[in-house]
Amino acid sequence: MKIQGVIGALLMAVGGMCPLVHVPIIGNWNYFGIDQSLGVIFYVIIVLAFAGAFLNKIGLIRFSGWAAIAMVILTLAAVWFKSHDYFSFIHFKKLINLASGMVKYKWGWFVILAGVLPLITVRRAIGATQVSEIPVSEIQQ
Repeated sequence: MKIQGVIGALLMAVGGMCPLVHVPIIGNWNYFGIDQSLGVIFYVIIVLAFAGAFLNKIGLIRFSGWAAIAMVILTLAAVWFKSHDYFSFIHFKKLINLASGMVKYKWGWFVILAGVLPLITVRRAIGATQVSEIPVSEIQQ
C-alpha cells in the first residue's frame, strides 16, 4: 500500500466537499453543487487513486493525479463560463462583468491541489526493484 497515494486521495475527497465557489444569495457550492456529473467523475478519479494506492500501482496513482488536475482546470473553466453565461440576459456588458465578478472561488481548490501533489509525485520504493536470481552454483565458486 502506498501511504502517499492514500493521503493524496483523502485530501482530494475532503477538498471536493469543501466550498469551491461562492454564489451570492445561493451560498457556497462544492463539486456536486457546481455540477453533479463533474462531481461523479471527480469522485471516480478519487476511487481510482485509492485502488492504485491499495494495489501498489504507481501508474494508476499518477494517472489519477493528472486526471484530477485536468478535472480541476475543466471545472474552473466551466464555472467561469457558466457565471458569464448565467447573467447573459442583462444587455449591458459592464453589468454582466459586475454580476459575474460576484461569483468567487473559495479555498476548497487549494485542498484539492494539496491532494493532487502527493499523487503526481509518488515514486517506486528504492528496494522494490527485483534482483535477478543467481544460481547457487555460481555463488559457491
